[in-house]
Amino acid sequence: MPSPFITFQHWLPKHALSRFGSRIAASKNPWLSGAIIRWFIKTYQVDLSEAQIQDPAGFASFNDFFTRALQPEARPIAADPQSIACPADGTLSQCGKIEAGQLLQAKGITYSLAELVASNDPSVDLERFNGGEFACVYLAPSNYHRLHLPLAGTLTRTTAIPGELFSVNTATAQGVRNLFCRNERLVCHFDTAAGEMIVVLVGALIVASIEAVWPETSSPYRKLSSQHFATGAYQFEKGDEIGRFLLGSTVIVCFEEGATQWQDSLSAGRQVQMGEEIGQLVGS
Repeated sequence: MPSPFITFQHWLPKHALSRFGSRIAASKNPWLSGAIIRWFIKTYQVDLSEAQIQDPAGFASFNDFFTRALQPEARPIAADPQSIACPADGTLSQCGKIEAGQLLQAKGITYSLAELVASNDPSVDLERFNGGEFACVYLAPSNYHRLHLPLAGTLTRTTAIPGELFSVNTATAQGVRNLFCRNERLVCHFDTAAGEMIVVLVGALIVASIEAVWPETSSPYRKLSSQHFATGAYQFEKGDEIGRFLLGSTVIVCFEEGATQWQDSLSAGRQVQMGEEIGQLVGS
């Protein structure tokens, strides 16, 4: 039987609540934004010591605070050319092999890569990912919320997918099947030294917005499977910023079979930081 928390989310007007929250978060009224920022710092014990702006009063809005930039030296990027850098600060929800097209969401619960990326383009060959590696990082409210590229690469296509806005914390991941396939998300395909790499930014409850550094996509996504194409104009180095979450969410990274391997110490529940080495390229 679902927990009261899960049942409550099913009945909650998630989109209306999230869009209302987004308007509040974008407000530049100093009294309102200041009060929310101070409450948030106290409630979630946010550490601003690594941020470029360390005075809570220095942010123009809650969104500016939430997507705050860090000092350049705060997150060094893994220097080994063969290394894979962690895309975000957070908790590693799951990692491992993509088996028969399935990724692990929680103990005893899997979800489909094909459904996650929602691609009907025959040029996207998901069979290449069977046996490949995936990692899922959950960003808690107190975390740094900018997302960075694990490997240098060229953006080849994006797909913006409308959907639900369930919370993506551990309790929801254990209680809502196909959670990441149900929520709003932005699917990004990159051409890298490891072959094709898929990075999926998953939206979540309350503010729910996903911002990418390229201009073609903007959240919320309202058209069914709205697809936006890039033609090699966007090239990134390892560790470059590719997007931001406005409030907590999840990022999922997938690699082709035989292209990469995770560190032996990488396991579910581990705290990770953006830029740290989490794996290596294989055979390149």
